[in-house]
Amino acid sequence: MGTSVQVTPLCGVYNENPLSYLVSIDGFNFLVDCGWNDHFDPSLLQPLSRVASTIDAVLLSHADTLHLGALPYAMKQLGLSAPVYSTEPVYRLGLLTMYDQYLSRKQVSEFDLFTLDDIDSAFQSVTRLTYSQNHHLSGKGEGIVIAPHVAGHLLGGTVWKITKDGEDVIYAVDFNHRKERHLNGTALGSFVRPAVLITDAYNALNNQPYRRQKDKEFGDILKKTLRAGGNVLLPVDTAGRVLELILMLESYWADENLNYPIYFLTYVASSTIDYVKSFLEWMSDSIAKSFEKTRENIFLLKFVTLLINKTELENAPEGPKVVLASMASLEAGFSHDIFVEWANDSKNLVLFTERGQFATLARMLQADPPPKAVKVVVSKRVPLVGEELIAYEEEQNRIKKEALKASLLKEEELKTSHGSDNNTNDPMVIDSGNNHAPPEVPGPRGGGYRDIFIDGFVPPSTSVAPMFPCYENTSEWDDFGEVINPDDYVIKDEDMDQTAMHGGGDMNGKLDEGAASLILDTKPSKVVADERTVQVKCSLVYMDFEGRSDGRSIKNILSHVAPLKLVLVHGSAEATEHLKQHCLKHVCPHVYAPQIDETIDVTSDLCAYKVQLSEKLMSNVLFKKLGDYEIAWVDAVVGKTENDTLSLLPVSGAAPPHKSVLVGDLKLADIKQFLSSKGVQVEFAGGALRCGEYVTLRKVGDATQKASDLRDRIVVNKNSRSET
Repeated sequence: MGTSVQVTPLCGVYNENPLSYLVSIDGFNFLVDCGWNDHFDPSLLQPLSRVASTIDAVLLSHADTLHLGALPYAMKQLGLSAPVYSTEPVYRLGLLTMYDQYLSRKQVSEFDLFTLDDIDSAFQSVTRLTYSQNHHLSGKGEGIVIAPHVAGHLLGGTVWKITKDGEDVIYAVDFNHRKERHLNGTALGSFVRPAVLITDAYNALNNQPYRRQKDKEFGDILKKTLRAGGNVLLPVDTAGRVLELILMLESYWADENLNYPIYFLTYVASSTIDYVKSFLEWMSDSIAKSFEKTRENIFLLKFVTLLINKTELENAPEGPKVVLASMASLEAGFSHDIFVEWANDSKNLVLFTERGQFATLARMLQADPPPKAVKVVVSKRVPLVGEELIAYEEEQNRIKKEALKASLLKEEELKTSHGSDNNTNDPMVIDSGNNHAPPEVPGPRGGGYRDIFIDGFVPPSTSVAPMFPCYENTSEWDDFGEVINPDDYVIKDEDMDQTAMHGGGDMNGKLDEGAASLILDTKPSKVVADERTVQVKCSLVYMDFEGRSDGRSIKNILSHVAPLKLVLVHGSAEATEHLKQHCLKHVCPHVYAPQIDETIDVTSDLCAYKVQLSEKLMSNVLFKKLGDYEIAWVDAVVGKTENDTLSLLPVSGAAPPHKSVLVGDLKLADIKQFLSSKGVQVEFAGGALRCGEYVTLRKVGDATQKASDLRDRIVVNKNSRSET
């Protein structure tokens, strides 16, 4: 029996909800993606909450909310504590995405599902891997190997390959086979006949026009709007597809000699571009080659200005402009506020480059026909004044007093529990009852630490005897005693601010000033909400720049990969059923589309056994390297060892001859390289390999067909077998 594999969807099947799936391999539980939507609806995470404590490892595929948005909440509230694996860009850009989500919501609501500390804590457990790096799990996962491969779609996007006992489980969602400006196409096509393939049906019903046509339409509609005096709003994600759009705009502005300003507006815009500049090795081959030749970083932007707060946009010069603002759903963030301001002007344009999430404002505006008016809630945070401020301060003082009282009671109980009353007559026992910190001394979150000198020995609160510290004093002394620097004992306000700002986990303090000011703003405030009806007079256009393979390409790739078993997830019910029926006819007979919480067993039907090769047999085996494996032809007799393990022993007589077997995918390029090394003149012509004057090889399906006269040497390749 093969490796045991079970798949249980936790979210994101038969709909476009966030992605989250439980994949169990021989009892080892992988959580593959941990997504949330822009509504941050906790009810979507109920299936995850039931299994979170059983998760052994988390694999993240893309750096957007739909793939990792629930990670901080799951680790804080649901008991998820497993190690997390991703590529470096998914880690860095995912962290910035969650920062932007939190800051966008904190400005317009009392958002309390997670904090910046929760985000930092969740991402500190991430192990970063490079593409094609095999990572061997240990402990419960002994024998399992995971490896990320190129997915396309987003920077660092991953197709996960999980291997156990020679069988591959491939997780490939939101991939793109097309090479783009900053990304290579997916490596999914390089996998052949995996035991299980888990993929999505999101784009199964969509077919895209050619890239040149899309790019031309994109540029034309921008230019038309700007020349008519209108503004253009592009609602975008924080650090995903927006990178491709920025490069498109940079290229178009340079080609057309345009001077209209372009602004990229998020709370973490500067940090996003700074990190992306260091990720060139994760981008397309053309970018890497260009950098090697010119030493110019393609993300040294010439036409796009980075903004981190809306005030900077309001202070920009009047006139037509293009603004890329988060969030793409228009549910929160700068894009929501700008839409409310610009929607009433018929000269303006809102250009959507991706389908809006279900039940969001963006999805509503993408309807055909679009609505003429929409109801929106406009919220903002304002400082408390007057009676509200007084009431707030009184409440805070009451909370501090209660906390102090509780602390004193706890210390008294602790002293009593350790029998401190029995030692009151001992002159060596130090009274530590008054060693609590006064309420006005700031804690770690206040941004500063204060050195306190206490005369005498201070035992820990749990100690029943005095502690005598011993340390070597290396301080400098002069005639008047120890030399001290008074500045060492002064806490400056700017130092406190810096400490607080650097408290952002592994970000090394690299947070935009605008975002940092929000974190450091501790003034009492409240959120004021205003529901209003917005007249939608501006133009609304949707153009597909999602960077996903379309339906036609998905079907071709699946036919090429030809998995033994196929699991379909994430897509509308119509798209999922359509792709399922196609795959049953043209890909493989075992196609599954499970519901939420439905566990399906996709254990391989192959019979795989672990055997032990005898030393005598091993000495005569010649291994050949094939990809990540070494293979050999073995003629042996099956026996058993003393502990009932299967064993291979040498045959007693001469081994029978066997025919050559072609293992792997037959590639004309490999044949060309081999023949060239033997001195044969070979070249590609019309998709075929021309060998000298008389021989032409052409690959048809799984076979290579010979053409012309081969004289007395004939090579026939058929059904992956080679005869000479």
